[in-house]
Amino acid sequence: MGHVGSLSDVIAPPYDVIGPELQDELYKKHPTNVIRLILNREEAGDDEVSNRYARAARFLKNWRSEGVLQVEPDPALYVYDQVFTYGEQEFTRRGFMARVRLERFGEGKIYPHEETHAGPKADRLKLTKACKANLSPIFAVYRDEDNEAQDVLEDAVVTKTPLEATDHLGVVHRIWPVSDVKVIADVTAVMGPKPMYIADGHHRYETACNYMDHLQAEGSLDPHHPANFVLTMCVSMNDPGMIVLPTHRLFRGVPSITSDELVHRLGNCFATEIAGEGAGLAETIWESISMEGEQSVIGLFTAADKRWVVARLAEAGRSRMAEQAADHSQQWQGLGVSILQRLVIEDVLGLADLPKPKYVHLVEELIDALDADDPDDGEFSLAALVMPATLGHVREISENNERMPAKSTYFYPKLLSGLVFNPLE
Repeated sequence: MGHVGSLSDVIAPPYDVIGPELQDELYKKHPTNVIRLILNREEAGDDEVSNRYARAARFLKNWRSEGVLQVEPDPALYVYDQVFTYGEQEFTRRGFMARVRLERFGEGKIYPHEETHAGPKADRLKLTKACKANLSPIFAVYRDEDNEAQDVLEDAVVTKTPLEATDHLGVVHRIWPVSDVKVIADVTAVMGPKPMYIADGHHRYETACNYMDHLQAEGSLDPHHPANFVLTMCVSMNDPGMIVLPTHRLFRGVPSITSDELVHRLGNCFATEIAGEGAGLAETIWESISMEGEQSVIGLFTAADKRWVVARLAEAGRSRMAEQAADHSQQWQGLGVSILQRLVIEDVLGLADLPKPKYVHLVEELIDALDADDPDDGEFSLAALVMPATLGHVREISENNERMPAKSTYFYPKLLSGLVFNPLE
């Protein structure tokens, strides 16, 4: 800490939520901000040898040699609490960071719930090969009805002072290293038989597996090599601070459609009602949908007449969904995001090849985007309020060896990069 001053100045959110403006802000915040590792910016003249991955590796090497980063003298777990506000209520999400032995999906007790893409995995593999370290933790959840593992750790740090950082969203992050051998053994014994479900970081997890395979192919991997493990934040599904936020959609490329036309197209698949007019009504509609708590209820906004349609899946819609998604389980078919994408967008509206939607998590963000949209441009002609998948859905669908549609879950808050690194040498 003596080298960097405030820990808040050198941390960053995960690379995949950092846009150009935040990247620039983090670069300016401190010369040793972790952004230079996890998302080093491209520079003129970059080539196969001199590039952002090589620069990240140099920064990491220099910071270690200069004492900016220090190696924990003893094996440790890291208790990691996040204090945040949502809906005017304060929450504390409790977890711990540890090395977790890698297993290929489908071959053990670690399950994914989202699809991955080749581009991000290729990018993260180049970074891992250059830096030879996990620079950000995977986020995994596990079932522990009594929160036994976390309680053991919380008891171990109750009288100790944490390291603390506040991120750009005002979330307070606190960590405590725990090196007591008995405590670590007790936690390991509790966690040993438990399945784990990747909540966030699917690309990084698969990258860790690919890096392990890379070393295996080189002949430099043995069973005790650190690349057999990945830095993971473990959070109990039963922790009071474990919440899942919705991801609402603003669709691009949808031909202009009125609320009456939409109701007609939805036909007998949904019971529909025109709920009112104006983007600002989204707050009231979402409050009603979230209170109802049913995955099968969706709020749809048609920009052509600025009206809201509340659509409730009918029996005919369930049958049609079963036909359209016959390759998936009933649990998958019943997800709000599945119904929206597979039944409404792809089947009823016949729009299978739309551009990527704009995803927002707060209703205010959706209202702002609709109000700011130029009527003549009509970028967002359709918007949707949709329930998030629950932790129960994550577990059930993962154990069915299925992957949810994109952006089915949003685990808030994000984990920080820059608190703990896991060397792979």
